[in-house]
Amino acid sequence: MTEQITNPEAAILDDVTNATDAIREKLIDAQTPGYQAEFDPDEAERVGAFAEDALSEQDAVDSDVDLVDATVPTERQEG
Repeated sequence: MTEQITNPEAAILDDVTNATDAIREKLIDAQTPGYQAEFDPDEAERVGAFAEDALSEQDAVDSDVDLVDATVPTERQEG
């Protein structure tokens, strides 16, 4: 016979513990060369897999200035 949990808070804590254990196991598996661990979106967010670190639009524009010298042809002097 299965035991019913009468305390809903205990059930929630069990779910959190189980989810944490599953993520821990996936992270350990992910360190195995060649193994592709799969994370659902909630798990990926919990482990910080999608931290936003992209350049801002202004940073991208500012970085383009460095390329001006590389793209402008120089005049050759014959002589």
